[in-house]
Amino acid sequence: MKKLSILVLVVCMTTMLFAQGGKEVAASDGRPTIRLLTDATGIDDKSFNAAAWRGIVEYYGDTVENTANRGKLYDVVTAQTQDMYIPNLRQASDEGYDLIMVTGFTWADALGEVAPQYPDQKYTIVDVDWVGQPNVLEFIYSEEQGSFLVGMAAALQAKEDGIKNPKFGFIGGVPGATITKFEMGYVQGIRSIFPDAQIYDYYANDWGKPELAKAQAKNWYDMGVYCIFSAAGGTGNGTIAQAKEYRMQGKNVWAIGVDSDQYADGIYTGTKSAVLTSMLKRVENSSLMVLKAVADGSYKGGVVQMGMIDDGVGYSTANPELSANVVKQVDAAKADINSGKIKLYKTYREALASGAAPAGLAALDD
Repeated sequence: MKKLSILVLVVCMTTMLFAQGGKEVAASDGRPTIRLLTDATGIDDKSFNAAAWRGIVEYYGDTVENTANRGKLYDVVTAQTQDMYIPNLRQASDEGYDLIMVTGFTWADALGEVAPQYPDQKYTIVDVDWVGQPNVLEFIYSEEQGSFLVGMAAALQAKEDGIKNPKFGFIGGVPGATITKFEMGYVQGIRSIFPDAQIYDYYANDWGKPELAKAQAKNWYDMGVYCIFSAAGGTGNGTIAQAKEYRMQGKNVWAIGVDSDQYADGIYTGTKSAVLTSMLKRVENSSLMVLKAVADGSYKGGVVQMGMIDDGVGYSTANPELSANVVKQVDAAKADINSGKIKLYKTYREALASGAAPAGLAALDD
């Protein structure tokens, strides 16, 4: 009977270790455990979620190509529908991870409901500043800053190409305050070079339908639009696909990437890419920051704002076809934004009232 009791105890302890999702393993080497929860576009969106994942694997000394510690110290679960947000949060909380990370404002309501039910669980969310729970660290970004840089870069490139009245497009995912910051920065960047530039916008109301962006991009490029910036998660990959097709045909059109550097995604031959530049939203730095805070005991709930000055946003110069003269001028503007010399508007309401944005755009401030 005594041997049987010991066997039962060993089985129970093994089961507990498995249920903890590797927490005991992490405790043995001092590193915290984390589960990343994403929307349906997952970590292969080549954009927002991919950046969060990249920061996580970097923290553990792994790479996206070699996730040796996945399943032991960290993992990821993708929710195919929003109905799964709350169940996924509760499951991760029950499994004992040191930190649970969610990406994007579509998670805010679910996290706001679940976080109070697990007051000892640490959570973090990006793109949100209104959950307001003591066990939730929230990251927001100055998207208008990086977007100004890519808008200015596109306009300057058009000027160097000798285009007198270039047209520009913006494709958003789900409309709201965050995506409006992308659009308003982009518009102000363009209009700093071409004050009367014609700008079109379109919202797909989805983060994972690249076919919608591709169709809209084709329509705009056929109308003479020079460059399109998409802040639409996986949907925006359709813009890049259409720009690649047209540049292969010799048409002078461009796409602008978002969140991650999407230069490689736009390559169509050699080093030639249809992605002129990308607005970099360094979500990976947020992943690293919060994991380090959990590890050293400094984690606390609240809101962290990340802008250019603290490497939260920026732009890519990976494309060799982006003129050196353009880069020089954009870098000068970057310094002026950081010093406060250039003032940017975050909302459509403010930008419209100041004359920095045209009327008739579909951007929403709420």
